[in-house]
Parts: sequence; C-alpha cells; structure tokens
Amino acid sequence: MKNKYMPAAISLYINYIIQGISAIILAQNMEFLTGQFHTDKAGVAYVISGLGIGKLLVLFISGVLSDRFGRKPFVLLGIAGYVVFFAGILFSPNVAVAFIFAVIAGIANSFLDSGTYPALMETFPNATGTANIIIKAFVALGQFSLPLMISFVVSNNLYFGYTFYVCIGALLINGIFVLRQKYPPMNVAKPAAAAGGEETVKANFWIEGLALILIGFTSTATFFIISVWLPTYGQEAAGMAANASRQLISYYSIGSLVAVFITAVLVKKWVKPATFILIYPLISLACLFLLWANPTPAIAVFSAFVIGFTAAGGVLQLALTTMAELFPSSKGKITGSVYTLCSLATFVCPVVTGRLAESNIKNVLVFNMANTAVGVILAVIVLIRYRKVFKTHNMQKAA
Repeated sequence: MKNKYMPAAISLYINYIIQGISAIILAQNMEFLTGQFHTDKAGVAYVISGLGIGKLLVLFISGVLSDRFGRKPFVLLGIAGYVVFFAGILFSPNVAVAFIFAVIAGIANSFLDSGTYPALMETFPNATGTANIIIKAFVALGQFSLPLMISFVVSNNLYFGYTFYVCIGALLINGIFVLRQKYPPMNVAKPAAAAGGEETVKANFWIEGLALILIGFTSTATFFIISVWLPTYGQEAAGMAANASRQLISYYSIGSLVAVFITAVLVKKWVKPATFILIYPLISLACLFLLWANPTPAIAVFSAFVIGFTAAGGVLQLALTTMAELFPSSKGKITGSVYTLCSLATFVCPVVTGRLAESNIKNVLVFNMANTAVGVILAVIVLIRYRKVFKTHNMQKAA
C-alpha cells in the first residue's frame, strides 16, 4: 500500500470488473438478443465470436506498441472501445451489425490487456504473479454481479439494456480517473534481474515457450466455453429453471474469486506458478467429466464453483507470469504472444460450440474436455522444462 502507483493500479483493476461483464453479457442476455437480432442461439454465439476476432486482429501489435509508446494510451483506448461496444449492441438491429461491435469489444480487450498487464508487472516488480492473478478477482466480481443484475431486471420487467448503461457509466467515470494517474517507468526489472541474474535464464522458446503460448488457448477455452454455455447447459441438460441456470455463473464467479485470493497467497510464498498451470486444469478436466456424466442441478452448482476455481481462477495469468520468468524481456511482446492464442480461443470456441449446441448441448462439454486434456499435456511439458531450466540456471549462479 506504500507504493506510490497504487491509485493507478486500482483504476486498472476496476476496468476488469467491466471486462468480466463484457465477456458474458451477450450470453446472459441470449433470449433477449435473439429477438432483437432476429436470430437463434447459434447467431448470438457467432456475435460472441467477434470478441475473439477483435482481440486477434490487434493483440500482438498492440503489445509491441505498448512497449514503445507506454501503457496509459492503450488503457484509455480499451475503455473507449468498451463504451462503443456496450452502446452499439443496444442499437444493433441484426447479427451483422452486432458482430461489428463485438469485434470492437475484442479490440478494446486487446488494448486494455496490452496496457494493463505490463503496467502491473512494472508497478509490482517483486510480485508479478500476484499482481496479475488479482485481475481475475475483479473479472470474477463482474461476472458474479451481472447475473444478479439481470435477475433484478427480469423480475421487475425492466428493459434488459439497463445493465449495458450501468457499464457505460462506470467506464466513463473510471476513464476520467485513469487519465489523471501516473504510471511507473516501463520495463522495471526485479532486483535479481538488475544484478544480472534473471536475464541469464536460458529457456527454449520452441519447447516451453510455444507450450505456454498454446496454454493461452486451452486455458481460455476451458473457462470461456463454461461462461458462455453453462446457463444453457443447466436448463437443457440439468433441467434447471432459467433464473436458476443464470445463477450458475454467479457460483462460477465465486469459485474464481476464492481461487484468486488462495492462489495469490500460495504463489507469493510457497508454490511456483508453473505448478498451478498443471494442477488446476487436471481438476477442471475431472469436474467437466462429472458434469457431462451426471448433469443434475446439484452437480451443476458444484461444478460451476469448482471449474470457476480451477479454470477461471488465474491459470491464464499464471501462464503469462511463467512466460515472463522464462523470457523476462519485452513484457508487452510476451503479453501479446500469450493473449493472441487467448483471443483465438474466444473466436473459435463460440463458432464450434454454437454448432455443437444445436445438435446436443452435451457435445459442448465433450469438446471442452478434449481441449482441457490438451492443456494438461502442455502443462506437463512446461513444468518439466521449467524445473530443468531453473535447475541449470541456479547451478550456473552457484558456480
């Protein structure tokens, strides 16, 4: 709390409450938007895929430009893009127009990530893992709040767009606050790196580096598919009522929120991030199988919490932190590389799962299990290589 950049960090974290909402607001309002867009569930899923396309278009280059021009401009561009998205969706008459605004939201997401993650790593150079994973707490807070807001709106027969207006107002207020903050100098090194230690780590980009980038896809797909389809799965497979199935996302978000604080403490003091990127997907895989094999309301609630804890509780952020440990230079480029695959997942998954859901909603879980299994294999490779790289590194330092 003595860090002079703490106010700037808080404003960065607040943006992720709205980003958490943006990731699920289309799926949560699917029944309203199918009418407004004159389409079906697959059509809304197609609109959601625009988020991934937008991220994919600019993420890597925005990371490079963030290293060159600074973090704040990209944070502000991200805020502006989200304002356009929330307003634009409400006035979209069809899927094609809505898709354009979803692409803008994806671009906004990229700008926000490219400015925020490096800025937080530079604000807290001795606790980069904790700084990154706390982002998930604010994402989870947004995802926990939205179903409650929508339930209130539906119960009182109010216009569904009020939740969109709330997001616009919050973004504008926080944008003014962000504009007034000062950020730390770029590429602040950890003390060990300043002494020449961290920069001598010799990792292999084509093994552990590539595996971590691919984990950007698998880890994102695991929680993204659940966040989009869990309410529908609760209704169609578990026989839950509409409002009860929406609340599954709140349980999912609570799991994510709890995981963030537990994982942040463990990462700071006892457990390496590379260990968690194997353990958590393993648990997610087991829980996905349970939900697929026995879809009851009780199992759905339990699975929502556990998958929120293990899949949405920071695996992506921990993969990014591990990447930064192994390749400590150019934090913007690192962010761009991992999150390019993240954005690919948010494009591919809605398109594929939208088609699968039309035949049988349980096929969506089969696809997610296969994806998560690949993530487990990649994590095994990363953990083996991580231990080997740092064992060699420590031996060289001792010599």
